[in-house]
Amino acid sequence: MLSSAISFSLMGVCVKAVGGRIPVAEVVLARSAVSLLLSIAMLKQAGLNPWGQRRGLLVLRGVIGTGALLCVFAALAQLPLAPATVLQYLQPTFTALLAWLLLRERVGPRVLLAALLGWLAVVLLSNQNDLMGLLGPITSRWLESTATPLPLTGVLLAIAGALLSACAYVSVRALGRTEHPLVIVFYFPLVGLVLTTPLVLLQPVWPTAWEALALVGVGLFTQLGQLGVTNGLLGMPAARATALSYGQVPLAALWGWWFFGESLDPDTALAMALVLAATLLSLRRSAKDR
Repeated sequence: MLSSAISFSLMGVCVKAVGGRIPVAEVVLARSAVSLLLSIAMLKQAGLNPWGQRRGLLVLRGVIGTGALLCVFAALAQLPLAPATVLQYLQPTFTALLAWLLLRERVGPRVLLAALLGWLAVVLLSNQNDLMGLLGPITSRWLESTATPLPLTGVLLAIAGALLSACAYVSVRALGRTEHPLVIVFYFPLVGLVLTTPLVLLQPVWPTAWEALALVGVGLFTQLGQLGVTNGLLGMPAARATALSYGQVPLAALWGWWFFGESLDPDTALAMALVLAATLLSLRRSAKDR
């Protein structure tokens, strides 16, 4: 899960680098093509049948994952890297709830408190007056900020990406009972390639040499991230596993400052602190769990 956080943070850098000119569907297509080639090579090396047993659920996981990528990549194109990443990491909150509803995994008080902190971070980052008002006058004054609100469309895209990612992660937990991790990873880019090719053919944009390199980077880092997250989800409960991926948040702030000159304002810094506190709460095991 930690290796996936590093990989996905670098993927975000590559997406951000091309997001201003290359359509989102084309970025997802490039990611799918590179990842599919790597998956086929790894399956051949392992001597595995790529088609798996529960093909319907494998395809559904690919559809949901592709939808998540479209939302996340679109949000990265509209928002600064650090806030976009923090909003994306509502994902563990959704994952914990879905894993409880669908997989009957226990959700303890620490995970619930972590979810609350994560949502406070979202409200702080979005800085929308309507959202602030829902928290009541005392909390609203405590979170009140003079920072420019993030684009609401970008915020909603990031939240949608988080929800769809959570659905995909829960499906991975279910698939892990019968499928090899490489088979699960293989279906994701295969379905993504099928879904995005018609969209790209409608509005193709020829990338420059640097953009082509960044697109290859999107596919490479996403593949590494997917391998890490798939193996991580198969080895521990979904809510606890996805909480580890919060390590991507400070990395996103670093890359945003380093590569794109994005400053870290107080709102984002406080939201990051809330998210990291949620991580520690999610990872801390009680004596009963040991």
